[in-house]
Amino acid sequence: MNTQSRSDAYAAAGVDITAGYKAVELMKQHIARTLTPGVCSDVGGFGGLFELDVTGMKRPVLVSGTDGVGTKLRLAFLMDKHDTVGIDCVAMCVNDIICCGAKPLFFLDYIACGKNVPERIADIVKGVADGCVQAGAALIGGETAEMPGFYPEDEYDLAGYCTGVVDKEKIIDNKNMRAGDVVIALPSSGVHSNGFSLVRKVFDVEHAVLKAPMAQLGGKCLGETLLTPTKIYVKPILALLEKVAVRGISHITGGGFYENIPRSIPDGLCARIDKSSVRVLPIFDLIAKTGHITERDMFNTFNMGVGMSVVVPADQAEEALAILKENGEDAYVIGEIVVSESGEKIDLR
Repeated sequence: MNTQSRSDAYAAAGVDITAGYKAVELMKQHIARTLTPGVCSDVGGFGGLFELDVTGMKRPVLVSGTDGVGTKLRLAFLMDKHDTVGIDCVAMCVNDIICCGAKPLFFLDYIACGKNVPERIADIVKGVADGCVQAGAALIGGETAEMPGFYPEDEYDLAGYCTGVVDKEKIIDNKNMRAGDVVIALPSSGVHSNGFSLVRKVFDVEHAVLKAPMAQLGGKCLGETLLTPTKIYVKPILALLEKVAVRGISHITGGGFYENIPRSIPDGLCARIDKSSVRVLPIFDLIAKTGHITERDMFNTFNMGVGMSVVVPADQAEEALAILKENGEDAYVIGEIVVSESGEKIDLR
């Protein structure tokens, strides 16, 4: 740790350089868990280096994604729990790039805070590292910016960036999707990281009792349920891609079913979803009831218990379900692809 660099003037302005050094030392143990063979740089340099192995690929294509955690962070502040939002940050990025078949390679995070509390920063990075381990990506760098007067001392923002790779001929681009294909759901772990502006309004979280067990949530408290980290689907999807001709993948994020499923559907086709088959999680029933939210608005805002959907040929549906279940996903069929008669790409009925 650097013991020579200290600015009394900067410290008087609210920025503690030495706290930054301590945070880096505390997070190194977590970062070490994410290292993969391609990493060729250490934490603390000016850039993260990664050696790309394209063995067996004809035309490797890099795929990038970036995202944050959004106002879900407010729950972390209120619960004073900071070791899981990093998983959300990783998930929002890697779940996006896996939709085109890309295997995540490396990840970088960015934390902006009002006051650098090294132990809290290390907790945040622990979550990022946990997410990277789940995704098989290396955490090769990041930035912690102490910004007094811009953020309150006990608050921060968190964002991330990832890069993955896919052989060009294996990119999932929906060109082979056909009427008769089957739509499979991969269950979500909860609200994930979208719709929290509405969630916070519905429950008035600033004044809600967040730590009391609730019968509607199976004995879990509201705060714990809402903070449940976003599920990372990378490894099950990669296993599926090895054996099944996947024709489309959608990450169900903000905008719910109505916005995200159509993104993987080509013109002329429509995903016909059977709403009664969707295994809606209790938290969504509670949100709808408490906030008096219509069913359509719920499906247009939240994942409703489906974190990702996959389209496969009908004759490979059973094999796809078996592979996903072998890899920890209790996947199930929620619909089929049909010819679109109205020009719409999704039909929830």
